[in-house]
Amino acid sequence: MEESELETGEDRNFVTALARGLEVLRCFRPNEMTLTNQDIATRTGLPKPTVTRLTYTLRKLGYLVHSERTGTYRLGAGVLSLGYGVLAGMEIGDRAAEEMRGLCDGPNPHVTAALGERHRLKVVYMAVRRSHQAVSLTMNVGARLPLFHSAIGRAILVAMPEQERAHMIYLAEQEHPEDSRKIRDSVARALDDFARYGFCTSFGDWRAEVNGIAVPVMSLNGDRIYGLNVGGPSFLVAPEQLIADYGDRLKAAAELLSRQGVQP
Repeated sequence: MEESELETGEDRNFVTALARGLEVLRCFRPNEMTLTNQDIATRTGLPKPTVTRLTYTLRKLGYLVHSERTGTYRLGAGVLSLGYGVLAGMEIGDRAAEEMRGLCDGPNPHVTAALGERHRLKVVYMAVRRSHQAVSLTMNVGARLPLFHSAIGRAILVAMPEQERAHMIYLAEQEHPEDSRKIRDSVARALDDFARYGFCTSFGDWRAEVNGIAVPVMSLNGDRIYGLNVGGPSFLVAPEQLIADYGDRLKAAAELLSRQGVQP
């Protein structure tokens, strides 16, 4: 489990069985087709008999498919329909796609633009616009980036109310106490960047070969925070060009999305 907030034995409203079922579904990683009950037990820390009951139930509901031959599970159509239902309900596709297309039509043909939202201590890509060039970032919808070390994560953090941001820091330090200084330095840098530029940066902080900048985007009623980024391979997309050629473009796109409404 990624966050200590799931350990909520004293919360009478918290349904542990539901949380555990969702943890099972989250065990599947990009480009990973199948898992065994033992794989899932190892990743979740749950007893194998508990995992067996959970995978059986999820299979009955259509969220997992079981192979009798190999004894493995793969994600079923139920997960896909649920995911598309969530994306459709957000109603951000057309407007975000238009702005991301404009960003990718800028002076550097190797950039990628994306819109994402926080899920626990990650940012999940909800929409992606990729350059048509052979060399660009191969990130897809559903990709997960670190909240504290990616530009898009930092943009979401700076837009949070101070109390919520402090809670995110607490959760991250609970999960990785050895990285406490790095986590706090990352937040301080995000706030400094936003005050200086009006956007956040990550130049090799998440991955050495990736540069990016990002801005927060607020939902129409202000209760959800998204991040909008643009970036690319560090050997083709320099920090100086992102700041000089894409900073104002990115801020204008975010202002338009926030003002005219990314629907909740």
